[in-house]
Amino acid sequence: MIPPELFNTTVQSAKRARATKEGMFLQELSRDEILERLEAVNRSFTKIAIVTGHPEIWNASVPEATIIPDEDILDLEVGAYDLVIHSIALHHCNDPIGQVVQCGRGLRPDGLFLASCFGGQTLAELRAALSVAETDLRGGLSPRVSPMAEIRELGAVLQRAGLALPVVDSLKIPTSYRDLYHLMRDLRAMGETNVMTARVTSLTAKTLFERAQKIYAEEFSDHNGRLNCTFELVFLSGWAPDASQPKPLKPGSVSKTLQQALKEVKKLPNN
Repeated sequence: MIPPELFNTTVQSAKRARATKEGMFLQELSRDEILERLEAVNRSFTKIAIVTGHPEIWNASVPEATIIPDEDILDLEVGAYDLVIHSIALHHCNDPIGQVVQCGRGLRPDGLFLASCFGGQTLAELRAALSVAETDLRGGLSPRVSPMAEIRELGAVLQRAGLALPVVDSLKIPTSYRDLYHLMRDLRAMGETNVMTARVTSLTAKTLFERAQKIYAEEFSDHNGRLNCTFELVFLSGWAPDASQPKPLKPGSVSKTLQQALKEVKKLPNN
């Protein structure tokens, strides 16, 4: 028996369709960060694919790119691209490792893979407030905030996908909201509300949100009474393996100790 998918892609598409231009500020920030990182790469890219659920974010910035929907099976040509970008979608993939593997297969030798997604610190405050509120009122928990991978787990994804020279880093974006309802409106505008298959589909009692609002304000408010909220964007990069890439030294091949090397450096002129 095949287990149910973690995320409902039909629901995800419907929620994305209701996203607004104003709600795309994190998508736009992620795009700008990726483009800035590309400027630091001493390489010209001639065949680019961008995997995204929001093509409107990328169309004007990289008009020559092929836009690929972030479906479970990616419509990528094998070995066709020298750059594949996966934009803020891995956190809602049923098989994130499979997604990165597919992107790697789409690369030419020494092609670059770049990705962004929400990391494990995203909505940590909201997750905590809802968990405590639901435990207090109902004695148990429901899946209300999607699970998101930590930075170390995402680094392991690059290695398992067989990409060379993997690099992972994160950017935390502190924000604040007037109240819980203000935050949830922003999440709807982003198209980033709950799409888990096991999510509660019945109407949630108002008392749960009132309790969560009280807990949130007590535990995570700033000096102005606004609710602190963290978004974490994680950025991943790796290269399709190629013989021209630098390789680590073999164990036992080093002829000098670090102490010897430092002594030699000190003897050099101007040191």
